[in-house]
Amino acid sequence: MEMILKKIGNTLILNLFIGISLPCFSQQDALYTNYMYNTSTINPAYAGTREALSVFGLHRSQWVGLEGAPITSSFTAHTPLGLSNTGLGISFVNDQIGPSVENNISIDFAYRILIGLNTLSFGIKGSANLLNIDYRKLDIYDMSDSKFQNNVDNQFSPNVGAGLYWYSNNHYIGLSIPSFLETKHYNDNSYSLVKERMNYYIMGGYVFSLSDDIKLKPAFLTKIVQGSKLQLDTTANLMFYDKFIIGGSYRWDAAVSILTGFQLTEKFLVGYSYDTDSNRLANYNSGSHEIFLRFELLPKQEKIYAPRFF
Repeated sequence: MEMILKKIGNTLILNLFIGISLPCFSQQDALYTNYMYNTSTINPAYAGTREALSVFGLHRSQWVGLEGAPITSSFTAHTPLGLSNTGLGISFVNDQIGPSVENNISIDFAYRILIGLNTLSFGIKGSANLLNIDYRKLDIYDMSDSKFQNNVDNQFSPNVGAGLYWYSNNHYIGLSIPSFLETKHYNDNSYSLVKERMNYYIMGGYVFSLSDDIKLKPAFLTKIVQGSKLQLDTTANLMFYDKFIIGGSYRWDAAVSILTGFQLTEKFLVGYSYDTDSNRLANYNSGSHEIFLRFELLPKQEKIYAPRFF
């Protein structure tokens, strides 16, 4: 049975990686269940909007038990710049899937405009990407195939993106394209292996105060990539006493999730989510796990009385 599952796993990852019959595949951005806290990786306009130095780390293990399944780690830090309406951020994402390891580092710059009780933030993102592919990790029928003779080592590609983020104390809407350039990667034999397509993101959320101690936040994230089916995440979280968070999420035709979080102190928020697939892929893995930690350092003259729920 273990050998059968390993064979199935290798087949699924190989098909996911290179397609059914074509030597190239379309690269998508990493997947997150806790997207509402990890906004900086997909929208540069988020930089500085929390009015504090905000440091965030996340680790995701997807499709546990399936050999070669995606493993993603991300780190972000962003802050407003003095008393200006500008924000600066940096993010690093390590994404592993099958034989590939991709490292991306980005710098974000945002400018905010007050519009009544709302704020509109404009952001730009500059990024550098390094791609590695080790074909020895694949179960390939014909290793003499010229497409698999040479590994890909630290192929560099720059990119640029932009985003908008409109928010107040109880709502947010974001539009972003983290990478405008559709870069093709080649191996030494000039075969096209990876094409990085534009990922379009639309996200939003609203916080309802059900009582003095209970808040409800429905949220959504839509990702559109040419050549791939629409990804839609819908989430609902409850926060109790500005401390404890629990909720659920549904990824259209893909997975259902439970989410939890706890505001340990005014500076530390920790969270965890578990996904189970709602399609046939559930037969080949034991779910996906995601854990994150956020640290925020406010200016000395400020104090958090009720942490913002996004």
